[in-house]
Amino acid sequence: MKENDYTPNRKILSWAEEDRPREKLLLKGKAALSDAELIGILLGSGTVALSAVDLAKQILNSVDNNLHQLAKLSVKDLEKFKGIGEAKAIAIVSALELGRRRKEGDIPRRIKITGSADVYETMKPHLMDLPHEEFWVVLLNRANVVLKTAQISAGGVSGTVADPKMIFKAALEHLASAVILVHNHPSGNLTPSQADRELTKKLREAGTVLEVPVLDHLIFADNQYLSFADEGFL
Repeated sequence: MKENDYTPNRKILSWAEEDRPREKLLLKGKAALSDAELIGILLGSGTVALSAVDLAKQILNSVDNNLHQLAKLSVKDLEKFKGIGEAKAIAIVSALELGRRRKEGDIPRRIKITGSADVYETMKPHLMDLPHEEFWVVLLNRANVVLKTAQISAGGVSGTVADPKMIFKAALEHLASAVILVHNHPSGNLTPSQADRELTKKLREAGTVLEVPVLDHLIFADNQYLSFADEGFL
């Protein structure tokens, strides 16, 4: 064989250690790769002491190998790891955001709400992995089909403002027959605060006057939720 000849396998075996997940992807397919190997491909290279895959494992270990927790890390958070510069951090954040958007795009456009679980699934693309609180409203027609999901406000880690005027302005503009309130608790604590209860009562009363009833209020966490209606809080 001539010196400059090679087979694909010989060329692959000559790659650096941090590039070998690419070989595995080409030979066995993307499903055969671990989370660390996929992130290693995004990183492209590691450090003097760690391969790209080892560096990826270090990052995953910091979030208990939970991709949902990894998605919450910012560029600055990722740059704290030795060997992760701005470009590599941006690559990881961008890949996770693409995954989130793909999930959002899979949601059917005409969703009928039959219970609190439907509301939770509808709001996942908007509220999953957020490090701060947001307040949303789900607008329904007479058949309980979603007309629109609308963000009312975004706040800090421990609270956000929900202006009744903005909520019912959105409802009236879209001729909604009913609304469902949703806000997230980044802490994962599903216990409604006294402010949550008072706001719900105030909005229910306003909805009765405007003939746009409030059917439920969900407190959203990444892996669970609390429904005021299901718990008998309405």
